[in-house]
Amino acid sequence: MTGRGIGLALVSMCLFAAPDITAAENNRVPQPVIEAARGGQCVADPAFMRRNHMKLLQHQRDDTLRGGIRTGQYSLKACIGCHASQSTGSVAASSANFCQSCHAYAAVKIDCFECHASHAPTASKPPLVSLGKP
Repeated sequence: MTGRGIGLALVSMCLFAAPDITAAENNRVPQPVIEAARGGQCVADPAFMRRNHMKLLQHQRDDTLRGGIRTGQYSLKACIGCHASQSTGSVAASSANFCQSCHAYAAVKIDCFECHASHAPTASKPPLVSLGKP
């Protein structure tokens, strides 16, 4: 066996013969803390949403901006309404909020809230845009 072959064999033995260690014991990086959602069942399975939420939001954006189609299943407003923190009312105001905690963990910059509100809508707030004259 060549040196490379021995190295691959050792790596394979370590990977497949390693003791059963749980993810919590093996993980040195703190996991994101995610508050429970306000609503009931999410629009899709959590594992699917973790992998695909950005694609769904981009598709929703394209349908809304380019096609004028305004449905709520994958809308950012619906997500925020369900996932906004009980304490801050936001998904991105603090490092413990829903979007911010996972994006910080994954080292991904959130640019949604440069244009969109990160707080859940309330009936008592006045509209952000007036349709009449100022």
